[in-house]
Amino acid sequence: QLQLVESGGGLVQPGGSLRLSCAASGFTLDYYAMGWFRQAPGKEREGVSCISSRWYTNYADSVKGRFTISRDNAKNKVYLQMNSLKPEDTGIYYCAAEPRSSCGGEYAYWGQGTQVTVSS
Repeated sequence: QLQLVESGGGLVQPGGSLRLSCAASGFTLDYYAMGWFRQAPGKEREGVSCISSRWYTNYADSVKGRFTISRDNAKNKVYLQMNSLKPEDTGIYYCAAEPRSSCGGEYAYWGQGTQVTVSS
C-alpha cells in the first residue's frame, strides 16, 4: 500500500527554521514527482515546492530564497528545509507524489499533513 508520512512540523518563532520530512512506503520515489503543499486556516491549499524525478525544482514566489526542497531516493524521503519563517507560513503542510517525471499537474497520492505554526 502506497503511503506518505510527513514529520518535522511544530511551533517556531518568526525567523526560525524547520525541516519537514516525507517518508514514502509501498513504492520507490525514483520515478515520481514530489510536491509540498500547504493550507492555512480559512484558505485554499497552495503549492509550495516541487522536485521532479530528474531533480528539477520549483518554488512558489512567496518562499523562493527561503525554502529548499530535496530528495533522497536511497532513503525514499523528500525534505523541505524552511528558513526565515514568517507568520504567513503557518499552515498544514502536505507531501504529495505523482508517478511522472515532471512537476505540475495533479497528484494522486497525499500524506496526512504536519502542522507548522510560526508565532512569537
